[in-house]
Amino acid sequence: MFEKFKDIYVMTHILIRAETRKNEERVGITPIGVKKLIKKGIKVSIEESESRIIPISEFEKVGCSVLKENSWSKAPSDTIIFGLKELPEDPFKLKHRHIMFGHAFKAQRFSSNLLKRFKVGGGTLYDIEYLLNSKGRRVAAFGYWAGYIGAAVTISCWLSQKSNKTKKSFLTYKNKSLLDNQIKQELKNSNFRPKNAIIIGALGRAGSGVIDLCEKMNIETTKWDISQTIGKRNFQEILDYDLFFNCVVANNETPTFISTNSFKSNQRLSIIGDISCDPGSEYNPIAIYNKVTTWELPVIKISKNPILEVMAIDNLPSLLPLESSIDFASQLLPFLMQLVKIDNGVWYRAYQTYLNNVRTL
Repeated sequence: MFEKFKDIYVMTHILIRAETRKNEERVGITPIGVKKLIKKGIKVSIEESESRIIPISEFEKVGCSVLKENSWSKAPSDTIIFGLKELPEDPFKLKHRHIMFGHAFKAQRFSSNLLKRFKVGGGTLYDIEYLLNSKGRRVAAFGYWAGYIGAAVTISCWLSQKSNKTKKSFLTYKNKSLLDNQIKQELKNSNFRPKNAIIIGALGRAGSGVIDLCEKMNIETTKWDISQTIGKRNFQEILDYDLFFNCVVANNETPTFISTNSFKSNQRLSIIGDISCDPGSEYNPIAIYNKVTTWELPVIKISKNPILEVMAIDNLPSLLPLESSIDFASQLLPFLMQLVKIDNGVWYRAYQTYLNNVRTL
């Protein structure tokens, strides 16, 4: 409803910005969510976008005001800017409160530049990855869909690798059934089939997505989580699987699962699906690559002998933009409703995380 701002009570205002990232069609708030937020007394506006999976007309129908694309920087300073993926690289100062995946708290490349823009502009980053409940668990994530789609993409790339074919680029799928049917057909038409996969981080959202897809494709899965990895320093067993999926939310205590010193000439492993995708971070447990892959070039070749590739697309859920958006938005909505008390709960904890990281600049 209303919050106190410089001794004046103003209505909480969320501005849903257009995504500028290529191949990004998702949106983190749906028309159903907008309707509920407005009923709560929160003003919601949305920028025009040619790529957003949900038409702008659906937002207008529920009372959302429409703004020109990329006009958010001119919004009043008390506006809360909501988006998913990163902002364009630009030197201008950030004066607003932003809710998004900032990828700035794990010492990632360019993270200090983003934080400096917030610091000098007086704004705040409420990183969606660090919206945590009182038990330290994330309240909303695309993890399941990242895992599900990442497993499908990795299997498809494995089949191309074994057949010595160049993997063609991926495009968005209208629904999960189309994705499932494509992978099933590729497996049916191939002379090769991955027998097994190991998933580290199997108990998390991403891990469960990987497991569901692999088991749907009749691929045996070995499921590892904290109990199988705590205190462990040698992970040579990974090399004995056809597929390895990293689904771990890395931190400074996460061990290195595989490095360039890990390879062996007779290893079975020839592709890694790095669902967590933290290249450039000092916490990255897949210490063999330093840049993300893309829909056009889904894998990067690490070694020719033995052959080893990494799939590390960092916006996998965008391949199923509608289903992943609806799921994520439903998880996040209860907490967006709490923005009228932004100094409490998950928002307060996210703010403290931001401050702790800004202080290190």
